[in-house]
Amino acid sequence: MRVPRIHLPDAEAPGQRLALPESAFGHLVRVLRLGEGAPIEAFNGRGKRFVAVLADVGKRRADIQLTEALPTLSESPLHTHLGLVMSKGDRMDYALQKATELGVSRITPLTSERCDLRLKAERQAKKLQHWQGVLASACEQCGRDTVPVLDEVTGLSQWLDAQESQLRLVLHTAAQTPEFPVEAPSSVSFLVGPEGGLTDGEVEQAVRNGFQAWQLGSRILRTETAPVAMLAILQHRWGDLGVGES
Repeated sequence: MRVPRIHLPDAEAPGQRLALPESAFGHLVRVLRLGEGAPIEAFNGRGKRFVAVLADVGKRRADIQLTEALPTLSESPLHTHLGLVMSKGDRMDYALQKATELGVSRITPLTSERCDLRLKAERQAKKLQHWQGVLASACEQCGRDTVPVLDEVTGLSQWLDAQESQLRLVLHTAAQTPEFPVEAPSSVSFLVGPEGGLTDGEVEQAVRNGFQAWQLGSRILRTETAPVAMLAILQHRWGDLGVGES
């Protein structure tokens, strides 16, 4: 059986004993019925991972004993920063989960003129906590040891002004598909709008900030599909997805 992986942010060195998070306890002990001494792989989300075992398993809690450090798994050589206008329902969760699996480095949830998700401060904090859990769970599933950086919710204008990546792209259905750069960039920022699309003014603002308008083929992709398609292209072209030239 595949050894289960869990995210333990406080894991730092062999010999540590940490409390098993409640959600992980439910999955490992109640669902998988693992007991004392069962092997686990733990990672801290910052590149470190460990061989570990379950310890002191009780009815409602258990500990994790870190026993051995494992080699660090490399991240993609391409740094990717996704600016994603927030959406309702499970669309945002899907986009965050798949972007993590595809090696995104950083994600900023954005507001825009047509953003259909408006969050007050308290609800925003809960959403960010939930989304952080989505990223960690995706890393547990796909074998990634580094959890992407998740920024605070940011206004589109502020995000555009702050971008300094070598290549900056705004996905837009009315754009032409430009040629790939001759030399591989070390970093890419790309902007995905809401279900209703970015306004012409927002696209123009992005272009003024050094973004190229980019069209992913002839079909219109949904807001949760576009990041997946774009990351797959970028990682295949310049990152760590697949082998050889496209």
